[in-house]
Amino acid sequence: MSSALLTTNLQDLALISRGKVRDVYCTSSESLLLLVATDRISVFDVILKNGIPDKGKILTRISLFWFEKLKDGVPNHFVTANIDDMPEEVKEYRDQLDGRCMLVKKANVIPIEFIVRGYLTGSAWAEYKKSGTMHGIPLPDGMVESQQLPQPLVTPSTKAEQGAHDENISPDRAGQLIGSELYSRVAAMSLRLYSTAAEYAYSRGLILADTKFEFGLIPSTTGTSEDEVILVDEVLTPDSSRYWPLDQYVLGKPQPSFDKQYVRDWLVSVGYRKGLESGPGGNGEGWSVDETVIQGTRRRYLEAEEMLKNECPQA
Repeated sequence: MSSALLTTNLQDLALISRGKVRDVYCTSSESLLLLVATDRISVFDVILKNGIPDKGKILTRISLFWFEKLKDGVPNHFVTANIDDMPEEVKEYRDQLDGRCMLVKKANVIPIEFIVRGYLTGSAWAEYKKSGTMHGIPLPDGMVESQQLPQPLVTPSTKAEQGAHDENISPDRAGQLIGSELYSRVAAMSLRLYSTAAEYAYSRGLILADTKFEFGLIPSTTGTSEDEVILVDEVLTPDSSRYWPLDQYVLGKPQPSFDKQYVRDWLVSVGYRKGLESGPGGNGEGWSVDETVIQGTRRRYLEAEEMLKNECPQA
């Protein structure tokens, strides 16, 4: 097994940004970007000091799988993952990039994350216990942890800068930020995507409890004056989604999962809490993950890929 790739170094390409997981570069084409999935892992919006070997490659394969499956419902930014078909300046970094990069259309990213929830869990469960609501949306009385919602709901959040926390906001507030018509249109897209993906995942023995979609705007390809909305970033990976094994689903308790919840739970168990983002005791040294948690996370991500695609994991 290879070591984790925590950062890329593509000296001949201009770096646009380093996100929690992805490094984004300009290419010689003004309309195309290079999106590279590293092995970094972030929980509670904190990037941990050590990564998960091959995680970026697993995330890329899962995203490619879903982009292909969902392309007829909502267009996306994917162009190619074949380095041989990428600009010349990209090809010389094949050793860093192979299996973990995508050439994508440049888009104006909509500054809202569209989180679709089908089950009551995570921060939504914490809010419900206090107020009977989820992102300010009233829910029926008497619901229990991990219960399926009467219907999937979009619960938006702001996109925070690296090192800051995303903020859960109400649909009304999201509409104020980006325009109510655009919000309603993209929220409807998100619900369609979730419903299609959840139905497929269920057929493969997985519950898609919730997931995060991100969208961007590009000039219309149909000749209209209105910008076209496309799906961007990653899609339906264990980093951006909660996947539960269907055969172990039990109401009223947390579920075993194939996602980052395993790392979140471990980090809390060793002392993490809000206010200690910089490290244990707020010492500024950051948080590291035990080797057993690294291996356990990698195994869970591979298992999720195997179940979704019904094939042996590529490791």
